[in-house]
Amino acid sequence: MSVADIAFYIFAITTVASGLFTVVSKNPVHSVLWLIASFLGAAGLFVLLGAEFVAMLLIIVYVGAVAVLFLFVVMMLDVDFAELKAEMAKSVPLAMLIGVVLLMQLGAVLGVWQFADGAESARAAIAPALEDTHNTLALGQILYTDYILLFQLAGLILLVAMIGAIVLTLRHRTNVKRQNVIAQMHRDPAKAMDVIDVKPGQGL
Repeated sequence: MSVADIAFYIFAITTVASGLFTVVSKNPVHSVLWLIASFLGAAGLFVLLGAEFVAMLLIIVYVGAVAVLFLFVVMMLDVDFAELKAEMAKSVPLAMLIGVVLLMQLGAVLGVWQFADGAESARAAIAPALEDTHNTLALGQILYTDYILLFQLAGLILLVAMIGAIVLTLRHRTNVKRQNVIAQMHRDPAKAMDVIDVKPGQGL
């Protein structure tokens, strides 16, 4: 057994075990930490596959941003997890039924899975051979050269969706005092402060 095989089994066991503990952990903070360990194991598997760029994205984006954000949200919000778990326990039979149905569908799909005759040639036509260039350069060439228009359109769609979500959720409340930047910039210094001469023995 080579070093790559040993590393594969270590990363695979880490990913599966961490994912399992993410679901079954009673403490939500521990669940987030197990989720981070699962992401690290998956990143190791991507490195073994030769996809270093995807592995770094997984660590930087998911571990460095998303999982840490989850951790801060869980630690800062005062959530009654006992009540939340009690509500979730009512939906366990339905969730198990849905899980069994999904497993049956996956088994039916994998039972008749066949590779198409032209699959290898179709992939080779899109991406250059790994012997000619490394995967990061090949990914950049595909995204920013061959399919730059589709990539920019996808970014534009995401931008429109983000702006739409902000507009739909933005509510101006009448009883909330907001900062008026223009009024602050054009204020008269002579009228901004009143000097009151308080005589001895008198209040304001």
